[in-house]
Amino acid sequence: MLIRDYGISISIGRVYRLMSSMNLPKMSTVKPVFKPTTGQVSLKRPNHLKQAFNPPAPNQVWTSDFSYIPIGKKSFVYLCVILDLFSRKVIAWTVSKKIDTTLAITTIEKAIQVRKPTASVLFHTDQGSQYTSFEFRKFLENHSIVQSLSKPGYPWDNAVTEAFFKYMKKEELNRRTFSSLQEVHLACFEYIEGFYNSQRPHGTLDMLTPNEMEDKYFDSH
Repeated sequence: MLIRDYGISISIGRVYRLMSSMNLPKMSTVKPVFKPTTGQVSLKRPNHLKQAFNPPAPNQVWTSDFSYIPIGKKSFVYLCVILDLFSRKVIAWTVSKKIDTTLAITTIEKAIQVRKPTASVLFHTDQGSQYTSFEFRKFLENHSIVQSLSKPGYPWDNAVTEAFFKYMKKEELNRRTFSSLQEVHLACFEYIEGFYNSQRPHGTLDMLTPNEMEDKYFDSH
């Protein structure tokens, strides 16, 4: 990647030595592991995705989840993200003091406004109450979005989004302390828009960034 993007040739050993001399905080490079569990999704809450994590084009499958972020010692704020599975790009995100249906709807409204899908989208999440509420399901129905749900207690069904939060915490959030929602919002903006979408390469994307993956697709269509 250094050679491709910057014309720099350097050995891995030298990179490790330079990083050691900078006294950087440790970062996990361990991929998240999920243990299989049994369980079925009811006919009323079907899993249409079935771990097919590599759709052939953007705006075919979106996934979403929440994560909590500590503020001080006793409170939290909540981050909701939506990823496009084709490029692993975070296409919408919202930070809120409440983890509720309103947060989920606000975030998917942002995704619709930004992406303007011209065909039906499959929207996959876990079975959290925010996603299974009548209000949220009605919103999806009104926007021709097909809902897909993971089996209960089975994070592997939403592994891409789970992995995103795993790395965001290790690479950014867990290395900092926050005292306000505004500080969290800025950190999320810097990580998602300034690093993850635009600079972080993915092995599943042949070491392209999410933005590069989408640019490559649209340049060829």
